[in-house]
Amino acid sequence: MSGWIDVQLRRRGITDERVLEAMANVPRELFVPPEEQELAYADAALQLPFGQTISQPFVVAAMLQALALDGSERILDVGTGSGYQAALLRTLAAEVVSVERIPELAAQARVNLAAAGLTDVQVLVGDGSLGVPGRAPFDAIAVAAAAPSVPRALVEQLAPGGRMVLPVRDQLVLVSGSGTRPLLPARFVPLVTGFPPPAGGKDAKG
Repeated sequence: MSGWIDVQLRRRGITDERVLEAMANVPRELFVPPEEQELAYADAALQLPFGQTISQPFVVAAMLQALALDGSERILDVGTGSGYQAALLRTLAAEVVSVERIPELAAQARVNLAAAGLTDVQVLVGDGSLGVPGRAPFDAIAVAAAAPSVPRALVEQLAPGGRMVLPVRDQLVLVSGSGTRPLLPARFVPLVTGFPPPAGGKDAKG
């Protein structure tokens, strides 16, 4: 695998080989703005338009590892951003629905995902904190924005035995049937609510 995989991920506790393979195979440079291309694989979060970010590779990998995906799952990705996390989730699971509140970012994420050959990731525009009830239940939910508490609507859309990973304030946590477990400190942009919910029906095109 690429050297950055060993240095940034494996040596810091990412041991899930499926996650490591996905991180090595999904071209991060396709999801980074042109002015950040040279930093695509840097050990840092990078800026996106509208004050958003693409998370540090280690944090993304930690979230994916916590979900313990086997490839059969339906996933809800909250906070599409550039589409990078959605792309990784699609390589690790059977189906991904992603929600982004900023229409321009959602449109660019679709372009980025298509460039990576992942045209079957559905990107919807709306309030991610409300989930997508029309597509629930989800086997796993990944949230890439910090909430003050775990959104009840997302918990209610988890399938029995499902798992959700999200930042609550400045702590990344795993939510499952056995409760909420802290994973690591992390800083994310805030989860902004109060937007219209995503369309979410099976025939919605985003």
